[in-house]
Amino acid sequence: MRRIGVLGGMSWYSTAEYYRVINERVQARLGGHHSADLLVHSLDFAEIRRCQVDGDWERAGKILATAAEGLVGAGAELLVLATNLMHKAANAIEEAVGVPFLHIADAVAEEATRRGARRLGLLGTRPVLEERFYPERLARHGVEVVVPTVATRERVDAIIFDELTVGEVRPDSQAELRAAVAALAADGAQAVALACTELELALTTAELPLIATARTHALAAADAALAG
Repeated sequence: MRRIGVLGGMSWYSTAEYYRVINERVQARLGGHHSADLLVHSLDFAEIRRCQVDGDWERAGKILATAAEGLVGAGAELLVLATNLMHKAANAIEEAVGVPFLHIADAVAEEATRRGARRLGLLGTRPVLEERFYPERLARHGVEVVVPTVATRERVDAIIFDELTVGEVRPDSQAELRAAVAALAADGAQAVALACTELELALTTAELPLIATARTHALAAADAALAG
């Protein structure tokens, strides 16, 4: 089993899910008292959030690259970044280390393909939906993206940062998220990727099949570690 390095804390709620899912997968496959060999560097999300608000992706990339180097220095043999949005700075991590980096969009695309969903709806933060770094990665696997309207993108972004990343799940917001999924279905989406790891805490059922990106990514990390 290879040692996994998890870059987390963005937010810690989803990082806890990564830890649980990775360990459950390892125990299920190896049995007995087996658990994952992993390291977690949980960053202060307030610092990363400031970079997001300021648009200072260069600084964010440096913070993540330094954390990645620390994990590799402590023996990590593969890395996962436990957040969708911060994959905007994935190149900084990949350039800083010499171990495999498992990109979340690759894991999501593989799961979408497994389900036969070539037209994938996305729900997530505005940068994930409005910039090209995430859809272009999915497109490498032949997966087309459908995104919500501008008004819905703004509302989902607010739900994520004003509620979910601080541990709050409001019933009315859950209803809005389900309505967003229904709208994506009307636009031809065959499934919806919850392309913000915290969305999985608020939305478990909807009109379309949901791809829980944190869970999907964590399972891929466990399988990669065991394959090694």
